[in-house]
Amino acid sequence: MHIQVAKCIKYNKDANMLYMSEQGKITKRRIRIVCMKGDYFKAYCYLRKSNRLFKTNNILALLPIMNKERGAV
Repeated sequence: MHIQVAKCIKYNKDANMLYMSEQGKITKRRIRIVCMKGDYFKAYCYLRKSNRLFKTNNILALLPIMNKERGAV
């Protein structure tokens, strides 16, 4: 997951993430990754409306959100 996290940082993309907490609770979150240090990364979590610290080993899935512009024809 380190590569996916690094790509989100590099391209400044929000991402949808399935995350399992240390207690085993699974949540779906929309995040904007701020920085990564070792096995952890800091991200703004839109669900909690605050900066949070996440462990990369606890990510179940991470999908960058690709914004497609729509044009009228």
